[in-house]
Amino acid sequence: MLRHCATPAFPAQDSALAAHSLSRHLAAFLAPLLRTLDQQLDRRLVSTFLATLIAIVQWRNRNHGLLLSELGAYLLTPEQAPAGTKRLSNLLRSPRWKAKLLADWLWQQADARVQALRVSGEEPLLVWDGSVLEKPETIKHDDLCAVRSSKARRLKRIRPGFFNPPGGRPICVPGLHWLGLRVRGRSGAPSVAAMQWWTKRGEHASDQQTQLRQLLSRSVDAWGRDVRHIWDREFASGSWLCLMLESNIRFVLRWKKRQKLLDAWGEPRKAWEITRGKRSWEYRHLRDTHTGERHKVGVVAVCVTHPEHPQPLWLVVARPGRHYEPWYLLTSDPIRRAEDAWAVVLAYGRRWQIECAWRYSKSELAMESPRVWTWERREKLLLMVTLVYAFLLSLLASEWEELRSWLLRTWCHRTGKRSREVAAPLYRLRSALSRLWQAYLSSPATLRLNSG
Repeated sequence: MLRHCATPAFPAQDSALAAHSLSRHLAAFLAPLLRTLDQQLDRRLVSTFLATLIAIVQWRNRNHGLLLSELGAYLLTPEQAPAGTKRLSNLLRSPRWKAKLLADWLWQQADARVQALRVSGEEPLLVWDGSVLEKPETIKHDDLCAVRSSKARRLKRIRPGFFNPPGGRPICVPGLHWLGLRVRGRSGAPSVAAMQWWTKRGEHASDQQTQLRQLLSRSVDAWGRDVRHIWDREFASGSWLCLMLESNIRFVLRWKKRQKLLDAWGEPRKAWEITRGKRSWEYRHLRDTHTGERHKVGVVAVCVTHPEHPQPLWLVVARPGRHYEPWYLLTSDPIRRAEDAWAVVLAYGRRWQIECAWRYSKSELAMESPRVWTWERREKLLLMVTLVYAFLLSLLASEWEELRSWLLRTWCHRTGKRSREVAAPLYRLRSALSRLWQAYLSSPATLRLNSG
C-alpha cells in the first residue's frame, strides 16, 4: 500500500534525492487511485500508468506532447520507443478500466477540498467555464464536431500599428466542446473538480444543456448550498438562470449589460440602464491579477427580478472606471450593505484563474495534440493529463515552498526583476521538474510502486 511521504528538506547539491522524492510524492498523491487500479489491472499496467504521468511531465511540446510514439520514447529509452509505445497502447485500450475512474477520483479530491475549506471557515467557490478543444487538421474523425475557433478569434484581434485587420464571420474548425469545474477558496491553489468533453456528432452526441444539467445536479447533491457557484457571461440566459433558481443554489452570474431585467417598478430595462445615475456605495483600490495594475473600483447594488422567474435577485455593479467595462453580477444572496456587495465582486474576480487553466492545458500540457481514434481512449489520455495538472497544482502548497524555490532557482533559472518578484508560475515549475527528471530518472518505466 502506498503511503504519503512527508515533505523533505532538499539540499541544493542533492538533485538525485529531489528527483526520486518528487516521483515518490506523485505516487503518494495518487495512492488511492493507484490502489483502485491495482485491483482491476495487471500490476505492469499500473506501473505503466504512473510512468506515463512522469513521461507527460518530461516531454514538453505543444504539437506532439501527447503522441503515443513520442511518450513511448520517454517511458523507456529512444531506442526502445516501439516497446514503450506498445505498453502505453495496451494501457489505454484495456477494457478493465474506464475514464470514469479518473473523473471520480478528481471529484473526490474536490470534495475533500470543499470540506477542508469549510472547516477552515472559508467559503468554497465552484468556478464553471467552457472552452473548446480544436483539431483543425482533422476531418475524418466521426466524433469531432464544428466548434468556434478561439485561436482564430485571437489572431483576428485588432492590434495597434497593423492595418487591414481580417474581419468577417467567426471561423469554425473540427473539435470538441470542453467543460471545466474547479474548487477554490480565498487563497491557495485551486483544485480540479471535473474536466469533461462532449460533441454534437457521432455516437457520443450530446448538447450543452444536458452536460451542464448533469454536472449541476451532481454538485447540488454533493454540496448543496455550502458552495457558491461562479458563472461567466457565456451562461447568461433566462433558461439557465431559472434552472439555477430552481436548484436552490448560491451563485454569482455575470450578466450581459444589454440583457433585460425587471427593475423595482416591474418595468423591463437593460442592466446598464437600471443602475444608470446611481452613485457607488463605496470605493476600494483593487489589484487586477491579470495585468497587475491597481484600479479604483466603485460598487453599487439594486434589487431586480428576471421576466421568467419571480424570485428576487440582486444586481451588483462593479465600476473600475477609466475605459474598463463595468461588471454586472447577478446573485441570489441578499445584498444589505457594501460588504456583501464586495464579497460578490471579489468572488467573481477569482474566476480568472480558470481562464489561465485553459491556456495552460492547451499550450503547456498539449491537450489538443492526441491522435487516438476511439472516444474512450482519448478521454483516458486527456484525464491522465488532468491528473498531471492536479499534481502540479499540489506543488503550489505552502509546505512545498522551500523545494519549489530551489527547483526554480536550480533547474529553471530566470534573470530580471520581474522574474524574481512574480509568483512562481506553473510553466516554470513544470519546466524545472521536466529537466530534473530527465537528468536523474533514466527511465520512468523502471520505477516500482512501494508496497507495505
